[in-house]
Amino acid sequence: MGGKNKQRTKGSLRPSNSGRAAELLAKEQGTVPGFIGFGTSQSDLVYVPAIQGAEEIDNLVDSDFRMVLRKLSKKDVTTKLKAMQEFGTMCTERDTEVVKGVLPYWPRIFCKISLDHDRRVREATQQAFVKLILKVKKHLAPYLKSLMGYWLMAQCDTYTPAACAAKDAFEAAFPPSKQPEALAFCKDEIASVLHDHLIKETPDTLSDPQTVPEEEREAKFYRVITCSLLALKKLLCLLPNNELDSLEEKFKFLLSHNKFWKYGKHNIPQIRSAYFELVSALCQHIPHLMKDEASKVSPSVLLSIDDSDPVVCPALWEAVLYTLKTVEDCWIHVNAKKSVFPKLSAMVREGGRGLATVIYPCLLPFISMLPQSITDPKLDFFKNFLTSIVTGLSTERIKTSFSECSAVVAAFFECLQFIMQQNLGEEEMEKMLVDDQLIPFIDAVLKEPRLQNGHLFNHLADTLSSWETKADMEKSDTTAHNLEKVLLNFWERLSEICIEKINEPKADDISVLGVSSLLQVLQKPKSALKSNKKKVGKVTFADEIPENHKENEKSASSEGENSEGSELVPEPLTQNPSNLMSPLRKKPLEDLVCKLAEMSINFVNKQMSEQHLQLLSTLLSTFSSSQVFKVLLGDEKQSIVKGKSLEIDTLVQKNPAVQFLYRKLIGWLNEDQRMDAGFLIDILYSALRCCDNNMERKNILDDLTQVELKWDSLLQVIKKACSSSDKHALVTLWLKGDILGEKLVNLADHLCNMGLESKLSSECYFSEKWTLLSLVLSQHIENDYLIGEVYTERIIVKLHETLSKTKTMSEAENSNSSVSYVCDVSYDYFNSAKGCLLMPSSEDLLLTLFQLCAQSKDKTHLPDFLIRKMKNTWLSGVNFLVHQIDNTYEKSTFLRLSALWLRNQAQSSFLDVKSLKVLLSSVDDFLNKLLESKDTDLLGVYIGSVMPNDSEWEQMRESLPMQWLHKPLLEGRLSLNHECFKTDYKEEDIKTLPSHLCTSALLSKMVLVAPKKEEVLENKELEKIIAELLYSLQWCEELYNSPIFVTEFCELLQRMNITYDNLCALGNTSGLLQLIFDRSKESGTLWSLIIGKLICSRSITPEDVKHQYRREENCFFPLTEGNLHTIQSLCPFLLNEEKKKFIGDCIRALLSWPKNDLYYIDGGFGYFAIFNSSLQTKNIDDKDLLHGILKVIMCWKKNYEDIFLFSCNLSEANPETLGINTEIIRFLSLFLKYWSAPLAESEWDFIMCSMLAWLETASESRALYSDPLVQLFACVSCGLACDLSLYFDSTSLDTFGNLPVNLISEWKEFFSQGIHSLLLPLLMTVTGNKDPSETSFQNAVLKPMCETLTYMSKEQLLSHKLPARFVADQKTNLPEHLQTLLNTLAPLLLFRARPVQIAAYHMLYKLMPELPQYDQDNLKSYGDEEEEPALSPPAMLMSLLSTEEDLLENVLGCVSVGQIVTIKPLSEDFCYVLGYLLTWKLILTFFKAASSQLRALYSMYLRKTKSLNKLLYHLFKLMPENPTYGESVLEFSNKDPKTFFTEELRLSIRETATLPYQIPHLACSVYRMTLKDLPAMVRLWWNSSEKRIFNIVDRFTSKYVSSVLSFQEISSVQTSTQLFNGMTVKARATTREVMATYTIEDIVIELIIQLPSNYPLGSITVESGKRVGVAMQQWRNWMLQLSTYLTHQNGSIMEGLALWKNNVDKRFEGVEDCMICFSVIHGFNYSLPKKACRTCKKKFHSACLYKWFTSSNKSTCPLCRETFF
Repeated sequence: MGGKNKQRTKGSLRPSNSGRAAELLAKEQGTVPGFIGFGTSQSDLVYVPAIQGAEEIDNLVDSDFRMVLRKLSKKDVTTKLKAMQEFGTMCTERDTEVVKGVLPYWPRIFCKISLDHDRRVREATQQAFVKLILKVKKHLAPYLKSLMGYWLMAQCDTYTPAACAAKDAFEAAFPPSKQPEALAFCKDEIASVLHDHLIKETPDTLSDPQTVPEEEREAKFYRVITCSLLALKKLLCLLPNNELDSLEEKFKFLLSHNKFWKYGKHNIPQIRSAYFELVSALCQHIPHLMKDEASKVSPSVLLSIDDSDPVVCPALWEAVLYTLKTVEDCWIHVNAKKSVFPKLSAMVREGGRGLATVIYPCLLPFISMLPQSITDPKLDFFKNFLTSIVTGLSTERIKTSFSECSAVVAAFFECLQFIMQQNLGEEEMEKMLVDDQLIPFIDAVLKEPRLQNGHLFNHLADTLSSWETKADMEKSDTTAHNLEKVLLNFWERLSEICIEKINEPKADDISVLGVSSLLQVLQKPKSALKSNKKKVGKVTFADEIPENHKENEKSASSEGENSEGSELVPEPLTQNPSNLMSPLRKKPLEDLVCKLAEMSINFVNKQMSEQHLQLLSTLLSTFSSSQVFKVLLGDEKQSIVKGKSLEIDTLVQKNPAVQFLYRKLIGWLNEDQRMDAGFLIDILYSALRCCDNNMERKNILDDLTQVELKWDSLLQVIKKACSSSDKHALVTLWLKGDILGEKLVNLADHLCNMGLESKLSSECYFSEKWTLLSLVLSQHIENDYLIGEVYTERIIVKLHETLSKTKTMSEAENSNSSVSYVCDVSYDYFNSAKGCLLMPSSEDLLLTLFQLCAQSKDKTHLPDFLIRKMKNTWLSGVNFLVHQIDNTYEKSTFLRLSALWLRNQAQSSFLDVKSLKVLLSSVDDFLNKLLESKDTDLLGVYIGSVMPNDSEWEQMRESLPMQWLHKPLLEGRLSLNHECFKTDYKEEDIKTLPSHLCTSALLSKMVLVAPKKEEVLENKELEKIIAELLYSLQWCEELYNSPIFVTEFCELLQRMNITYDNLCALGNTSGLLQLIFDRSKESGTLWSLIIGKLICSRSITPEDVKHQYRREENCFFPLTEGNLHTIQSLCPFLLNEEKKKFIGDCIRALLSWPKNDLYYIDGGFGYFAIFNSSLQTKNIDDKDLLHGILKVIMCWKKNYEDIFLFSCNLSEANPETLGINTEIIRFLSLFLKYWSAPLAESEWDFIMCSMLAWLETASESRALYSDPLVQLFACVSCGLACDLSLYFDSTSLDTFGNLPVNLISEWKEFFSQGIHSLLLPLLMTVTGNKDPSETSFQNAVLKPMCETLTYMSKEQLLSHKLPARFVADQKTNLPEHLQTLLNTLAPLLLFRARPVQIAAYHMLYKLMPELPQYDQDNLKSYGDEEEEPALSPPAMLMSLLSTEEDLLENVLGCVSVGQIVTIKPLSEDFCYVLGYLLTWKLILTFFKAASSQLRALYSMYLRKTKSLNKLLYHLFKLMPENPTYGESVLEFSNKDPKTFFTEELRLSIRETATLPYQIPHLACSVYRMTLKDLPAMVRLWWNSSEKRIFNIVDRFTSKYVSSVLSFQEISSVQTSTQLFNGMTVKARATTREVMATYTIEDIVIELIIQLPSNYPLGSITVESGKRVGVAMQQWRNWMLQLSTYLTHQNGSIMEGLALWKNNVDKRFEGVEDCMICFSVIHGFNYSLPKKACRTCKKKFHSACLYKWFTSSNKSTCPLCRETFF
């Protein structure tokens, strides 16, 4: 908005411009109809009524409309645009009466805003006007006169959308019949408005110069002028003739005004265009006014004839023609020869300057209207005129534009015909037209191929035809004679230029092509025009139109011509056959052809000129007659061709064409390396065309096929036959004949069997032959094969045989064989098959192709490129079957056989994952093609034919290995009491997938192909497929140790989207659960587990299950294995009431059953299994029930003791007994979990004694662990021992009171001791197994056994009874029993099972604090050597660490620091890394338990071996970038998030959910321990590392570890119970400071220790506090010593302070400093100065002296420089 940012004078009450203007206008003029303004107050924008004192009128306007009308007077474009859109909406939505209130104000707004500068506003105005009109309708009438002028201008708006909207408004207001009437009503007002705009307005009067920029003002003015001119034209065209008279005066006034005529020379093209359009309209509708103004019209129009603006040109030429027609004396007012014609000539010479399509069609009407006086002398005028046209044709623009070239050519011939017609009989004119214009014109075109596109030859043929017709029909002998003379002259001259161009040894290709094209068109006129889809018109002069065509005449130009004008008629669609050719053309044309043919054959005979041969080929194909062939034979004597049959000889003698074929053509064809064979074949066909019948042609071709023709020539002959129906008709008998058929079959046999011989000949040689085969198979004429059907079939059989041999060849042989060509030929054959049914042999070929693509490369030995080719080939065949054949499945043997083959493949058990993937991919492609069939049932029928029947499904399910049972048995989800199998599952035993997996995957993939189509299968079939897929997936999931192929199979299904959810989405699967439920009740096992899986994955809801359960509730008893497994799977999801009902039934039965019934499924075993399953999931509220069952078991123990497998060998135990014992043990474990009330001593005795007895049985039967039930028994026995250990381990002092007296002591002294005395040797035995994998079923017992051993106390470990185990040359200070324990347990840290590793760690962890004391006792032997002393941590751990370092180098060696490695859980690498990190945790635990002196020795050892450096490098490859613990980022967004450094690591054996995070967490835990216990060594490593690693370590430690360690360090100082005599220590957590105050006598020393932000990597700074009684030098020494101790000692701050205090104490006790390090106590190994110099008697630390000697390379005393002894 203009004045938005201007400074306004405060308190100014000067009214706004619009308000003042309204007041002024009202005072001076009285009323201003429809004026809108604003109030005078600045604060209130009041609507100003149009008439002063007439506020009541204003009240008629609705308040909302008033607001919108105010907005419309704003200057801002967006405001106006939105206001106008709002106005339109309000017009639609408000009542008619409300809208009518706006009408008095609308005309002024419309008149102003319809001329707005912004085109969007103008468009919106017209759109709103439409809505206003539709609402008020006839009530608009009173305001029409004030609107119509601007409305008409709006319809001529230069912005098309705005103009269209205005036209829509006009049509909405007036139907077409009423529009002239409406304009007539307002004609005076319209004329006034338009005249004012054209004559009076200027840019400055239309827009305010003060507010509108000059550019915008001018643009608006030009647009208004353009619209006004066009609106005047529209008014003239629409007004009835009788209404025009009343406007004459106004138009006279307009035409008399010079300003109007200046618009013809205006520099804006749109204004000039509109001006010329108006001139044309004025000439049409008010011609007498234009005649009166001839002196102004003629120069204005005719002198602008060279205006080359594309906007102006069409309107200009329309005006030129109308002016010539209307103003007869126009040439009086202009000088034609000086002013008009030179301009026209220049325009035409330049090719119309890009406007040829506009200008040239007007040239004929133009010259036809020229008076003779203007064209004299005629000869020169027309010569110059035509020459200009020809010159224009040579411009580059014309050559490159087809449309412009066509326009120029058409104009030339139209003008030529017109001039010839007007001047016939004048010899000079005729000669000029033919010799100087037409012939040079043709000559120019023959040299330029681009000009031949403009249909020049056709126009020439039309021109000749018109002259010939006129000569034949003309009654006047003079006219006919003159035309004949013209034609004769033309043919003579044409022959001359054609012969000139051909009669050269090296004729120009372009000229040859031009001549041949010209002759072709002249022989068959309009043949070229027919190929053009556009309807081409031609000018025919009035006096040459046949009588029968006259009624169809159409005017050539709407601009009006005089009686001499020309007219356009449609081109006749019929073509004159050559035999109806005029004699005036036939004779000279044949003569010319014979001359050219004779010349060409001479050149061909002499130098085999390719150009002349091409011309000859073209001439013969157009003029194939015996006469031409005679000319070609020349004077040679006719002779019999040797060695031919009598028939052929007769034909040769009788027919010159056949004679030429045998004498000349065959010789040419058989010459090697001819590039022009195509022309020769055309000549062959021309010769055949001269034969009398097809039998003659067949005989000739059979003869040539047997002997003469080479393969490439044969290929060319057949290609030509396929490309033209005429040529095919000539050779049909030959193509279908036996001679060609047999030859092609032999060729196919040769090509297919050539194998590797292809290398011997050229690739091109074979390629041509294969192309020939492809052609005869793939080309179909009228739905029939090109050659005989029997031969087609024999060729396909040969191709099929070749493909069948591929499996017996190697990949290299297949790459070089003919298979690739076979694929290409087959592809072309299938791709081209249309409408004709495939023969049996081709369906066999298709099946073989499909089978080769659907099998893996390992079986087919095909390279990838061949597989891709084959896939495309068989897909094209299937595509044909699907689209061309109805009832496809019944008719196609391929579909039936392929379905059978797929079924056999899937059920054969020969497929591995790779083969299955290939098969599924091929089936996917195949079925996607079947989806395209119109037969909607096809897919369903096909899938149904692949689907196995129920017995086959059952057989496949039974063939699945039973090893899946391991997992559910161990987890207690299923119970068994009979033998299932004994062999363990080895991955190498099975290389291929079980048939059930393949079949279920195949059918699922097939069903999934059609998700968007209607259901292709019945629901029952779909449910069966889904059920079987679920069975396969459940089998894979339950495998205890999934082989690689099973994992790959599951991944393949995921990648191919073969999932339960996707299958269920295909249709209604409500019966699926019922089906699975029925199968579960029938056979249990995996079917039962599927139900549980579906509920857990929320695929089905518990309500669905409850419905099924209640339906079957009464059918579960008597128990069968199926019923038992179903109930066990349902137990987790049943309500407590339903569980209680089950348990109640079980209890009653358990109490009453005799001994024998306890073993059976429908007895004690089954009911106990149900009870355990119920108990496993949720707590049972009824505690008495649990206690009751315990009483029942104790009762059985009393009455039927032989049921219980106590302290016996299981080799004689039957499965039923194992089953009931397993369930009882499980119950006792669950009982301990849920029972919280006190138990009697007898009950505790029963539980613990039974446990120990069962454990003894399990221990003694370890040889039988391969039996699943024995393994299961061992697992639950160890599990019960573990649960008891956990129970007593977690029993708090509060609950001790509930236990019987002496129970705890009995447990510790007897039962716990008994458990571990059995399990520790058993662990040693089991870990000797060859297959140590944790996931192996044989080692399933390891989990509970190892978890139990983690509860083994230190005392029990130290009192072990393991056999002694020592290592030769092992240095150790440990006693033998401890060394044995270490040597036995340490290797288990590398065992290939996580439970064993963690158990070994827990046991060794308890021993580690005990070990350093044995080195402490031998400490005196270290420290006095002259080299730096070092002491190894336990040798067994270090040797293990060395092994682990080598293993980790293989795992992590190639990874750079900072690149995080993810270790797959439970993999081999996982065990190595876990063992390595656990070993380090033990070493660090051992290190922490040692004294300061020992730590120094140990750390020196670690530094020498560089083990710690390796650890740190490894840790930064294992620790995650973001060590956040679980979901803590979300949970603790306001607090510090939990990380692996803040949370303690719990190494649990049973907990497997955290396995993916175990290695990262453990690595973080080890790093934290290392930083805490070995800070100096880590600092040393960090400072010496390269810059990249330095930054990574610094950033990570500062971010995640430093804050944790700083807090712990400060906390340990605050909570420390260590007391120093004479020194107090305080800590400040917020500032990370420790303050130590040392006091002795009068001396006070205060030191402040500041921890860095990257603690402990950065240096700890020591700052001075209070200092009393100490010299500055001494003070500095002590500060330096403390800093040194804190930096270089591997311990806490408290330990560093203790060391420093000890050093200062010694100083005060009189011990002298070492004169090398100026400290009493050594900063690293804590020794005192002992080595004394014999000369100066000063004492030094051994380590200091060693370093002095090695660094200085001298052995002298540092002080006195004497030799040191």
